[in-house]
Amino acid sequence: MYTDIELFAGAGGLALGLEKAGFQHKLLVEIDKDCVSTLNRNRPNWKVIHDDISTVDFKNIKADVVSGGFPCQAFSYAGKKLGFNDTRGTLFFEFARCVKEVQPKICVAENVQGLVHHDKGRTLKTMISVLEDLGYNIQYKVLNATNYGVAQKRKRMFLIGTQDGYYFEYPKPQKQIPTLRDALKDVPKSEGSSYPDHKKKVLDLVPPGGCWIDLPEDVAKDYMGKSYYSGGGRRGMARRISWDEPCLTLTTSPAQKQTERCHPDETRPFTVREYARIQSFPDEWEFVGSVSSQYKQIGNAVPVKLAEAIGKQIIKALNGETSKKEVQSKLF
Repeated sequence: MYTDIELFAGAGGLALGLEKAGFQHKLLVEIDKDCVSTLNRNRPNWKVIHDDISTVDFKNIKADVVSGGFPCQAFSYAGKKLGFNDTRGTLFFEFARCVKEVQPKICVAENVQGLVHHDKGRTLKTMISVLEDLGYNIQYKVLNATNYGVAQKRKRMFLIGTQDGYYFEYPKPQKQIPTLRDALKDVPKSEGSSYPDHKKKVLDLVPPGGCWIDLPEDVAKDYMGKSYYSGGGRRGMARRISWDEPCLTLTTSPAQKQTERCHPDETRPFTVREYARIQSFPDEWEFVGSVSSQYKQIGNAVPVKLAEAIGKQIIKALNGETSKKEVQSKLF
């Protein structure tokens, strides 16, 4: 069985997906206490380090894969050569340090799609340069979770580094796109937040699949304020999801004004278990902490089924089932 070290493990979306693909986790690192409690509750056999990653020494640990969705901070470029030390003080540096110390066959970095164009692409260029200097061949791609069995339009970038002799190919999109109805069938009852009365009165006017454009003009202007006159579609505002579509990207709080995700039939946010289903967590995966903390843990997670799809492709690469020719044909 192939082994993995998981950094910035959160509530375990990526780790659980990789486990389902066939990986054994040697070590997980996470700083948030509620996330650590969630991991320990569900997988007491996992070795979870609750600490700042900068204090963790990886030199004597070996694993086939290092993975993690590190929070992204900007870098300073003045007079720099885009090398390993340029990223010091950032969480990407800690990810790269782990890769340097462990020397896994493959490394997997997950992040928001905006990283691709952050600072005109220079942030990503720095990361690629650092990992290439550590001896890895790098490729990256933005994947939409809805193409991999997840009832959610959620785009995430996956940067894959492979040592010479290993060739990774991204998973092919599935033909069937799951809907909210598919995800929430027979969902268990659970706690959830509610809308204040003024917001509920507004969202009561929105049909399934609709948003602020379905409101009377005076109501929309009052509700949206300055946002009414700003550019862009703003289709996340006053948005009620339809049963027959995937959900929009879940956020860390279900009642944010700019990103409402209202239940199709009832004028309320999705409950904790509905949130978890939309992120493709199994019902038996329990979340620890306050309701707001549970929403945050789920909203920050990598969808489990998307992680599993990535994990299965990594195993193919480790098994030598993907050839150099196949990978190059997809890249060029």
